[in-house]
Amino acid sequence: MATFLYTLGRTAFRRRHFAVLIWVALLTLAGVGAASAPAAGTTSFSIPGTEAQKAFDLLEERFPGASADGATGRIVFKAPEGEKMTDADNRATVDKTVKTLGNGSEVVSVTDPFTTNAVSRDGTVAYTSVRYDVPGMELADPTREALETAGDDARAAGLTVDVGGDALEAGAEMGAVGEIIGLALAAIVLVITLGSLVAAGLPLLTAIIGVGIGVSTITALANALDLGDTTSTLALMIGLAVGIDYALFIVSRYRAELAEGRDREEAAGRATGTAGSAVVFAGLTVVIALAGLAVVNVPMLTKMGLAAAGTVVIAVLIALTMIPAMLGYAGKKIRPAGEKGRKRARGTGTEAGDPSTARPNMGTRWASFVIRRPAAVLLLGVVGLGVIAVPATQLELGLPDDGSQPTSTTQRRAYDTLSEGFGPGFNGPLMIVVDAKAGDDPKAAFASVADGIKGLEDVVTVTPPAPNKAGDTATITVIPDSKPSSTQTEDLVHAIRDQGADVKADTGAQVLVTGTTAMNIDFSQKLNDALVPYLALVVGLAFLLLIVVFRSVLVPLKAALGFLLSVLAALGAVVAVFQWGWLASLIGVEETGPIMSMMPIFMVGVVFGLAMDYEVFLVTRMREAYVHGESPSQAIVTGFRHSARVVVAAAIIMMAVFGGFIGASDSMIKMIGFGLAIAVFFDAFVVRMAIVPAVLALLGRKAWWLPRWLDRALPNVDVEGEALKSLDTTPKDEDRHLVNA
Repeated sequence: MATFLYTLGRTAFRRRHFAVLIWVALLTLAGVGAASAPAAGTTSFSIPGTEAQKAFDLLEERFPGASADGATGRIVFKAPEGEKMTDADNRATVDKTVKTLGNGSEVVSVTDPFTTNAVSRDGTVAYTSVRYDVPGMELADPTREALETAGDDARAAGLTVDVGGDALEAGAEMGAVGEIIGLALAAIVLVITLGSLVAAGLPLLTAIIGVGIGVSTITALANALDLGDTTSTLALMIGLAVGIDYALFIVSRYRAELAEGRDREEAAGRATGTAGSAVVFAGLTVVIALAGLAVVNVPMLTKMGLAAAGTVVIAVLIALTMIPAMLGYAGKKIRPAGEKGRKRARGTGTEAGDPSTARPNMGTRWASFVIRRPAAVLLLGVVGLGVIAVPATQLELGLPDDGSQPTSTTQRRAYDTLSEGFGPGFNGPLMIVVDAKAGDDPKAAFASVADGIKGLEDVVTVTPPAPNKAGDTATITVIPDSKPSSTQTEDLVHAIRDQGADVKADTGAQVLVTGTTAMNIDFSQKLNDALVPYLALVVGLAFLLLIVVFRSVLVPLKAALGFLLSVLAALGAVVAVFQWGWLASLIGVEETGPIMSMMPIFMVGVVFGLAMDYEVFLVTRMREAYVHGESPSQAIVTGFRHSARVVVAAAIIMMAVFGGFIGASDSMIKMIGFGLAIAVFFDAFVVRMAIVPAVLALLGRKAWWLPRWLDRALPNVDVEGEALKSLDTTPKDEDRHLVNA
């Protein structure tokens, strides 16, 4: 591995024009494809194998032309103080609004609130529902604008008007300003770490090119593969973070090789052969974690994971080829590591190259401190993260709806007004689908189901069964007494399903529960069921991979356990902020509520891959020192001396990139950005920088133990670059001053 990458790095350095031209051509091709591709269509949200999805599919089959997947909009009217919606003037204003809405080209139907019993009991609130023939993401802009402005005349007449429903659904804003700030902070960290604007610019430039290729490719394929905005957002997040980090590690190692006195082409080759090997295996762990999301069997998650994994692969390839090529262009503008220190040393008459006289850096001092007190550091780190993880025991899962929107939005005001006028459960109606095709008396089966549901707790309204033209299938709408995300509503869904089993035994009719609320419940359950198999697959594959990298059993085991600790602490922080509301105002969280259903499994996947990045970069340098003859304690110090500064910089950069998404208006993007940023903080600064050296210090030589039979069976990937020793052309000490001069 090291020899191949060494050759690749030197070739890219020499053939820099060709290497850069290839990537520029790929960026241009992807950009042209994105610009010429048809606009993305609907991002269908399906959950194969769940009852809610089966019911939804049955609706499309038995009620053709009903646009079961079409968008819905809801305009909510509230009368001024002392008036009612049934007053003549207010009624005439609503009628005018309904007539205006009905003229839309994509409109299937518009309900009249005065003929559909859509007026609250006290007469102060009314609503009209609009159904479209296409999903929300496919609505034409004029249609969406017509919905948003339909209530302008009613507002002018003195009514309070707000609009809700998935017809307003559009591409999520990704917090562009916050992301620019994040990139600016990353640039500052790179300048401080690498010592020059040119060296700092390379990781940023190559990361942007890699993300440009990845996101443009996703955009070009969005229509054909049914990819949504969240897919490209995740690819952007992960691609920027790992792209900058991978390039940073290679540029940093390049400067270290220059400091050893090697010429620039040789330094580029060795940086690619050593740090590049770590980049390959770190990238593989991220790809495994992201691609592994496919085991959940939710198409949306699978597409998100595979798209982000593809962007990571691009980031790895760019780091291995374009970075060495750009180093060739940079020439002497990128200086050897510690050059300023050597100049100062020459001025004082000391020898900067002598380790005995060199001032230990912060990484060396910290590692020495941990080695002296490993038990105390380990205990403090584990207990600290354990305390932060406590809120995760109260985790409540759900999917965001209009009730989780900021109170400043019209969707949220419409949601609250409907709750006020019709009860909290009105925003989460349940759709009951009764399939009586196999029964003898469909009408009796429909009536039996409706009567049975009326007798359940937490039920406010049960509409009469609405059969299809064939008369073999009917829909029943149930309005719960509790809000959609409550445990009472979830209990009601399960109660209806339990009752449906008795109905099937008596009449042969099948009862299915669907609707947004039921879909959310089924989605959460599916993710919970998939979490353990997913963990086993991802952690198991990565564990085997790390055994190959580190040639140790205990080091990969420690890495996996440390990750679990950091991800639990991150989930605890997410619950504390987004569910409990602690410090929520600091990051602009206006509404607390259940945590997004996909958050736990999503964080496990993404954070595991990123956590293994730091493990690989930090511990491979320790392994390298240990293989070259240093004692276990000395190897820990050596690893920190060379890698701690870069790992800290990489973590800060990744936190800055993820933190930029906290400024997004979309609650899901905000939660993902915060969760990933805090997880990187815990994993990099507590687990990798404190717990890892403490555990290695306590284990000593046992940390690198590997059974002989396994040692013989494993392939030698040579991450440490042992094979490069035979190629060593480093000048002797007496010649080094001439080379560096």
